[in-house]
Amino acid sequence: MRVLYLDIDTLRADHLGCYGYHRPTSPNIDALAARGVRFDGCYASDVPCLPSRSALVSGRFGIHNGVVGHGGTAADPFVDGSDRGFFSLLGKTSFPTQLRKSGLYTATLSSFAERHSAYHWLAGFQESATTGKRGLENADEVFELARDWLQRRGQEDDWFLHVHFWDPHTPYRVPEAEGEPFAAHPLPAWLTEDVRAAHWQGVGPHSAQETVGFSPEYPWGDYPRQPRQCDSMAAVRRMFDGYDTGVLYADRYIGRILDVLADLGVLEETAVMLSADHGETLGELNIYCDHHTADEHTARVPMILAFPGLEPRVEAGLHYQIDVAATLVELVGGSVPESWDGRSFADDLRAGRDRGRDFLVLSQGAWTCQRAVRFERYLCMHSYHDGFHDFPDTMLFDLVADPHLQRDLATSEAPRTAAALSMLDDWHRDMMASSRTGVDPMQTVLAEGGPSHVRGELEAYVERLRATGRAEGARRLLQRHGR
Repeated sequence: MRVLYLDIDTLRADHLGCYGYHRPTSPNIDALAARGVRFDGCYASDVPCLPSRSALVSGRFGIHNGVVGHGGTAADPFVDGSDRGFFSLLGKTSFPTQLRKSGLYTATLSSFAERHSAYHWLAGFQESATTGKRGLENADEVFELARDWLQRRGQEDDWFLHVHFWDPHTPYRVPEAEGEPFAAHPLPAWLTEDVRAAHWQGVGPHSAQETVGFSPEYPWGDYPRQPRQCDSMAAVRRMFDGYDTGVLYADRYIGRILDVLADLGVLEETAVMLSADHGETLGELNIYCDHHTADEHTARVPMILAFPGLEPRVEAGLHYQIDVAATLVELVGGSVPESWDGRSFADDLRAGRDRGRDFLVLSQGAWTCQRAVRFERYLCMHSYHDGFHDFPDTMLFDLVADPHLQRDLATSEAPRTAAALSMLDDWHRDMMASSRTGVDPMQTVLAEGGPSHVRGELEAYVERLRATGRAEGARRLLQRHGR
């Protein structure tokens, strides 16, 4: 069995044609989806980058593996403690380790471990390679690594290859030579001038007046496709076009990798999984060009599995990404460790049954401290620290009527909100009862001063808010966070 995992960083599901997007961003991914199983309700349990891939490699939620943020104690996995044997729990049970136990040679082509000092990602991989650019490489550079690997080993049997593309991730930076492929295509209709103008008066990092952080100054250089402020609809177009061009550029090289497999004569017998670590908010919740919350567009990920013997179809049920990882382990003949939170649904998948989980709990601890409940057609988001976005403590959204999270129903639908918070409480009780440490890493983040990306930023940001006509927003943030 050959397995290729195509991992596109920050890839938002609803910006792909196969998920209904009106712009032609993904012809090769769409073709892959047409011959595979497309999951419409797949979510990363923990976002963004570091928590998401930590959950994937461990098969466990962040509350169990210890990683819910990007800095501080909760950016590293829990240690095993006195009962650690010669091999750690992660070393014995990681996602690639389970694939190795099934006889697959495991390799990763990714700069993720270096970018985030997340070397636990490599647990179980027999081979790793990187461009050395820590996530600022483009798809053409990643493709060269993948083509070399496949030309050397692709015709061998029994391998798992993870290939990681960064192109949709901020800063939007596809080479200028690619031009403006979406200049003639309409923008998503929901983000109107009225919406943008209202956001302009709002507060928070990556809000309309500072789309690259806490000010319009970007510390990593100048990227023409990346707006520093959304002060006009022309800037909004730059954001959507810049992001979508990144998706299109990655898609091109996805197609070229699949062409290499076809040229080697092994495409039809290779299982191909395509997904992402998280998505992106592109104006939702007044967050532009980043991924700060446990919301629908950050936590929902595309998931496509083209597996020999599985009939193409759409799976609508709710699944964690680590459920799909557990399913893949069983599909290749392996077994899912008891320590995993991911649950295999391989038997249902083979039988064509669509039975997902009743609800999901989603976590964010890098820019905000939030947990959210995804159930039925709703998303209920609860903030323990709002990341200086001035969110109410609890928000409820109807994702069918309001897919871009513009109408908070938490008060008007109070019984449904209460039911969601009860689900969250029950989940938390169960997670702590099965915890090996008895520690909730979200509480660790709060005790250390809040999400790592916003620590120490309040004083200067309040001054910026006052200087840009948002004194009332500054007052509210100081009232909540001043001490």
